[in-house]
Amino acid sequence: MANNPEDQHPLDVTKEFQSLDGIQVLVVDDNADSLFLTTCILESYGSRVITATSALQALEAIKQFKFDIFIFDIAMPEMDGFSLISNIRKMTLSEKGQIPAIALTALGSEEGCSLALTSGFQSYVNKPVEPTLLIAEITKLLHQGFVFNNGNGQPCI
Repeated sequence: MANNPEDQHPLDVTKEFQSLDGIQVLVVDDNADSLFLTTCILESYGSRVITATSALQALEAIKQFKFDIFIFDIAMPEMDGFSLISNIRKMTLSEKGQIPAIALTALGSEEGCSLALTSGFQSYVNKPVEPTLLIAEITKLLHQGFVFNNGNGQPCI
């Protein structure tokens, strides 16, 4: 096993950090099935999950609750995930603007990945969600600590 968590295979990271007990996650997705699946995955690892089906609901939840990580779908009506994370990152006077975020999308492409990272996400995960990869990304972001990186984020998976 590598000494540096960034050099570890995602499955090795999840073996080392198998529990997300106490982690509060905001998951935003307009697709009910995808939202349910992501919630089930996260809860099976011990996370507390708050869900929203739109960016506007997400912004309201952010005002009411403290989160450790965000997971946002990209392709949503009215306000997409890129706009949502950009709006949150503008909340620089608050710690809420500095919470790590993962883009979740079925529209996997290098261009989409680059746009996600420059919009303010730290990672990009393709749908359908592979549970171990999602958990690995979460544990990696939480383990290494979040550094607001202005688009120099994690590689796309």
